[in-house]
Parts: sequence; C-alpha cells; structure tokens
Amino acid sequence: MAATDIARQVTLPPRFGRRRLLLLGFETVGFSAACTEEGGHMLRRGEGCRTVPLAGHVGFDSLPDQLVNKSVSQGFCFNILCVGETGLGKSTLMDTLFNTKFEGEPATHTQPGVQLRSNTYDLQESNVGLKLTIVSTVGFGDQINKEDSYKPIVEFIDAQFEAYLQEELKIRRVLHTYHDSRIHACLYFIAPTGHSLKSLDLVTMKKLDSKVNIIPIIAKSDAISKSELTKFKIKITSELVSNGVQIYQFPTDDESVAEINGTMNAHLPFAVIGSTEELKIGNKMMKARQYPWGTVQVENEAHCDFVKLREMLIRVNMEDLREQTHTRHYELYRRCKLEEMGFKDTDPDSKPFSLQETYEAKRNEFLGELQKKEEEMRQMFVQRVKEKEAELKEAEKELHEKFDRLKKLHQDEKKKLEDKKKSLDDEVNAFKQRKTAAELLQSQGSQAGGSQTLKRDKEKKK
Repeated sequence: MAATDIARQVTLPPRFGRRRLLLLGFETVGFSAACTEEGGHMLRRGEGCRTVPLAGHVGFDSLPDQLVNKSVSQGFCFNILCVGETGLGKSTLMDTLFNTKFEGEPATHTQPGVQLRSNTYDLQESNVGLKLTIVSTVGFGDQINKEDSYKPIVEFIDAQFEAYLQEELKIRRVLHTYHDSRIHACLYFIAPTGHSLKSLDLVTMKKLDSKVNIIPIIAKSDAISKSELTKFKIKITSELVSNGVQIYQFPTDDESVAEINGTMNAHLPFAVIGSTEELKIGNKMMKARQYPWGTVQVENEAHCDFVKLREMLIRVNMEDLREQTHTRHYELYRRCKLEEMGFKDTDPDSKPFSLQETYEAKRNEFLGELQKKEEEMRQMFVQRVKEKEAELKEAEKELHEKFDRLKKLHQDEKKKLEDKKKSLDDEVNAFKQRKTAAELLQSQGSQAGGSQTLKRDKEKKK
C-alpha cells in the first residue's frame, strides 16, 4: 500500500531532555598494524595479523571524533510504526514523546480496511538533526472480519525492505543519500481491558516479530487501577511467552547500559499515558491529564511508565533499534530473497561460493532452463501444427464427402424432375390428341346434323 511521505521542519524545545550522541550508521572499526595475504586468499580479521607497538603518536585515535563530526553533519533517521486500534491515543503519545505537535488528520472508525499513513518530519535538537518518520495504522481493528488486518502492515514492512534491497543491488548506489524507510521500532498499543490480549493482537504480533522490533505498551493505562494493571502486565507477558511472540529486549551486553536495560526489561509492557496539555502542579508546568477525581502526571513514574518508554526508546537504545533492524530483520529478509533468486553461500560440497561463481551458475542454470523451455515450446508448436493439419485434413475430407453427397442428391433430384417433366409432357401430348379427336368428332357430328335438317326441310316443302 502506498504511503505518503511528507517532510516538515519541526524544532524541539530545549527541555526535550538530555542528549545522547549516537553514532548511527557506522560500524565499530578495529585497527591492526599489518595484515598479509597468503596463498592468494585474503585473511580474515585477526588471522595472520600481529600487533606491534607504536614509537610515537600517529593520529588515527581521532577517528571516533571524525565519525562523530561526519554523522552529526549528515544527520540521523528513525522510523516508528504505531500499531493499535483507533482511539488508543497513538498520535497523542507521539506528540508527547517528542514534545511537539505533529500535524495529522484524526482517524475514523469507518475505514473499509487497514491503511498505513507515513509522515516524515525534520527535528532539530541543539546541533543534532533527526529525520523522524511516523507510520500509523488507520482503521486497524475496526472491521467486523479482522482475519487479514495484519496483512497490509506486513506488506508495508516488506516493501521498505525490498526498496532498500533494490537500492543495494544497483550498480550505482547512493546509500549515503538514500532515505532509509525501514521500520526501526514498532510500538504496539494494547487496549487497557485488564483481562487478556485479544486474538487480533496475538496474531498480529506473531506475524510481525520476525520483521520488526516490537515494544508492547498498554495505552491509556489510567483507565484501570494499579492492582489490575500489575495483573494485566503479568497476563500479557505470560500470553506472549506461551504463544511464542518475540518482543524486543533491551540489550544487556553493553556494560554502560546493562543494568538499566535489564531493569527495564522487567517492566515490559510499559503502561503509558499521553497528553500535550500542561497544568500547573506546585510551581512547575507539567504535562498531565485533569480528571474530576485528581490529576495524572505523564512524567511521574509513580503514575505511568512514560518516562521509562522515552528513556529506553529515544535516549538509550535508539541506535540498537536501528542496528537490530539492519543486522537481524533486514538480513533475514535479504537472505530469504537472495535464496529465492538462487544465490547461496556454499555449493553442494560445502565449499564457499563467490558472487561471480554464483552468478555464472545461476546464469547457466537459467540458460539451460531457457533452452529446455524453448525446446518444449518448439515441440509443442510442432505437435500443435501436426494436430491442426490433421484436423484440417479431416475437415477437408468431411467437406469432400459432404460435397459428393450433395452432388449425388442433386443429380437424383434432377433425374426425378426430368422424369416427372417427361411424364407431364406425355400427358400433355395425350391430352392434346384426345382434344383433337374430340373436336374432329364434334365437327363431323355437326355436319351430319346439318344435312339431316336440310333434308327434312325439303320434304316439308314438297
């Protein structure tokens, strides 16, 4: 499904939070003094290399600073997919997370199907630029038949992977200026029912867990009590595990964030509240929701897990989410697509394949299949021509037989007509002869009668 991509310039307020500089898009580089090539094969990193001491300062220790300067000048990108039913506060939470007001039309419950809307914004905080793309699922869960509700989402994610793969496979690539639209994080909004996950949620997350980093969150968590919320979290975690749904786990291999990430993993799913309204609480203006019975503070960790979500999603693990998207989900998609195209890493003898050998093997296989198909088509053509010739000969034979039958029938009819004509002519001649004889007799009778009349008249005169 096509998604709109609208770029806007948005400036974040200075109180957006502490800024964590992330080296996005660069791999960690290790250095060795020398590497050699033996036997005509390039050695892997660490093989055939020896470490030697340096007699003085060389200067390549400034490479991290160079990477920082280059990455900051290029800017960063981050793409979030918000999945959840209409009315769970997805747009409000995005506004609250990034402390700004994103433009967008409110969704209705009358959509015939699930549609994905993509909007891209340019954010600036100090000297760091971020191209943020927010993709929302319009109409998700609004249909009576929800069986295929997940399919447009899966197709959209695969389409972004496919676009990146096509860019990679080009002869002339421009990946340094290519806008990476792959989804880095999926915030799955769960309705605060307090009971259990809906079947729609389980099915959708199961279909998405191998394609995107899923972070489940309980939306509008102020709708249920704290005790119900605790039980609800336990129930959700249990159902995810029992159904084999793999959600994103904050990494604990980095010592600097291992403790906080390990603690936050235990708090999943996050129970959040969103609000762009600021109320005066004490001497400070704070984001909160005002109710007749009291006030719920968005950034108060005793009220909800919004701060935990912001900390984990933006300030600590944004780069890991990008890295997991590229090294895990995209690599899985890329591997499957290349295997479908016939590319493999090893031959049947478990020997490594080069790209050239793979291409040549695939080309030869394709040419062989093409020749086979051409031969099959030629034979099929010849067979069909023979069949058509036989059909035409049979039809010609039938036509000749029919012509002979019609000719014979015509001759028979003609003979009958001639016989009938001859018979009629004989009858006419006989009729004429009888007529002539009758006329002759009549004339003779008339003459005889006249002579008798004259004789009687003479006798009377005497």
